[in-house]
Amino acid sequence: MIESKKIHIVVVATTIFALITSILILVLGNVSALNETSSKKAEYSSEIFGNEIISIEIIADESDWQGMLDNAINEEYIMVDVVVNDTMFKSVGIRTKGNSSLTQVVNSDSDRYSFRIKFDEYIKNQTCFGLDTLVVNNMIGDKTYMKEYVSYDLMREIGVDAPEFGFADIMVNGEDWGLYFAIELYGTSYKDRVYNDVSGALYNVKNTQMEAGQHGMDDSPQMPDGDSPQMPDGDFPQKPDGDSPQMPDGDSPQKPDSDSPQMGEGGSGGSGGSLEYTDDKIESYSSIFDNVVGKGTKKEFKRVIKALEKLSEGEELEKYFDVDKILRYLAAHTIVVNLDSYSSNMAQNYYLYEHNGQITILPWDYNLAWGGFQSGNASSVINFPIDTPVSNVEMSSRPLIDKLLQNSEYLDKYHDYLQELITNYFSDGKFEEKITSLDHLISSYVEKDKTAFCSFQEYEKAISSFITLGNLRAESVQSQLDGTIPSTTEEQKENSDKLISSGDLNLSDLGSMMGGGDRNSLQEGSKEDERIPSSAANLLDGMDKELIAKAMEVVRQSSGEITDDVKENLINLGLTADQIEQIAAIASRSQDEPQQAGKNGFSPQRKGANGGSGNMQLHSSKNGTSLDTRGIVIVVVLSVLLIAAMVFVARYKKRY
Repeated sequence: MIESKKIHIVVVATTIFALITSILILVLGNVSALNETSSKKAEYSSEIFGNEIISIEIIADESDWQGMLDNAINEEYIMVDVVVNDTMFKSVGIRTKGNSSLTQVVNSDSDRYSFRIKFDEYIKNQTCFGLDTLVVNNMIGDKTYMKEYVSYDLMREIGVDAPEFGFADIMVNGEDWGLYFAIELYGTSYKDRVYNDVSGALYNVKNTQMEAGQHGMDDSPQMPDGDSPQMPDGDFPQKPDGDSPQMPDGDSPQKPDSDSPQMGEGGSGGSGGSLEYTDDKIESYSSIFDNVVGKGTKKEFKRVIKALEKLSEGEELEKYFDVDKILRYLAAHTIVVNLDSYSSNMAQNYYLYEHNGQITILPWDYNLAWGGFQSGNASSVINFPIDTPVSNVEMSSRPLIDKLLQNSEYLDKYHDYLQELITNYFSDGKFEEKITSLDHLISSYVEKDKTAFCSFQEYEKAISSFITLGNLRAESVQSQLDGTIPSTTEEQKENSDKLISSGDLNLSDLGSMMGGGDRNSLQEGSKEDERIPSSAANLLDGMDKELIAKAMEVVRQSSGEITDDVKENLINLGLTADQIEQIAAIASRSQDEPQQAGKNGFSPQRKGANGGSGNMQLHSSKNGTSLDTRGIVIVVVLSVLLIAAMVFVARYKKRY
């Protein structure tokens, strides 16, 4: 019989070794599985977006469908069946969507709305080959049919985690409905596809309050009726499809699941869309947190605020931001000159993704790219400066751009990405080849598109103009990189003779913000009326209210002076000469009027925070290593067994 006083030590050591080995195998197995899964595409990437033209047939009850069209401004879901590339999906939700584009169609004789198709609206967890929500945009304002496609394609080319996208031929109850642009909506499916992880928070940043103090607005945003609710601790209640909960004291939030931003009063830093740090209060960043996708928590919101604080200081940027991904985004975003975005005083139309305190920016809403919004003449688009890529705002008020480009290392990398895009996407006739190939793909669909907002002849002219614009834009970017053309706003003003000439290029040939539909006014009392100062009450007949809100910003930037550049800018937005005069009068009067929240000012409407989280995950911010819930349970069980073994040996050690 063997006797040993140290046998219990041997037993404990062996047990610990076995358990640690098991845990390491589990962790390494998860890392391997993660890397393998990350390299795979989701099923819908091939089953939906793998087709050159996506086929979508909507089968709806005729009365339900007509009711949705008749009440399109309400953006309410109805139940339909949808056939996607010959596969049927039953009981799917569909609704109209949009903002100014929606009101344009509402006030026209067209029914060609943009739609949101939500596969799990009525059947829990139903997806279309793994995709929960698909958006189809109606091409209004885009005679090329390609502005969004090319913008997202550039994002994908440079390595941005862009959503899936493509062209879709739509039918409704056997009737041709037209060629649309289809795009994956950011949400659970997207996070699972791109990050192999459904945790992390997404924010659809919308201009809930007009950004920045230069708008002549009061410093303190007020809630309707003067309420100023505190944000609750913990999780925010989730409503179906990410709808917004009611605010305290019965305030009316923005309508559920709406695409429409709410204009409001805002001081310096506005409501957060500028990403300027103001303070640690969640309610100071309503443009972000009121538009959380799914379910949001106070802890997540605080992490975003902490990142914005570090951004304002220019400290630990790589800890709090995915700098490389953001630089890639900025390169593509700068090339396409999309000013209804973070780059202008609108400070909206982008997504933030935050995970474990690190943030990246994601592209969204590029129908007004390529000079479709606030861009002045064609030369201003062609020569848009790469080193001060903002419009109507100071660089300092857009810290995500300013702080990164102040860093020489980041600036060089940003220039490298610009060069990569010019070389791989534009040089040696590549851009013309791309547009020509897309034209061959869709031209027959455009020609037979009975609901189109432009004629086929206008489309053909737009394609030619788009090729010209793209090539001239690439020439200017290359020259700015080479140093033969100034790359900042101030230098360009001082050396305008060095800029690339636009020749006879007319941006309106490509389409504009008001590129379709009748421009009749909204019905009295509609939600858009709340965004316009009372001084404008007698001047708005026949004008789109969302257009006015945007056009006023252009005029305000010139202190009410209608210069030739301002006039061309407004014409590109779709305004007539008479309407330009009215806008100038509105801007002039609104500066003299006191702003009153909830009455005649740009009154914000609170949209409560909402959102969704997935399975619990453990992550390393360095390498993205993750353990899913099953892995965590196994680790915990093994740890418990380890403790039990140690206790057992300590209490019952024996001699043999």
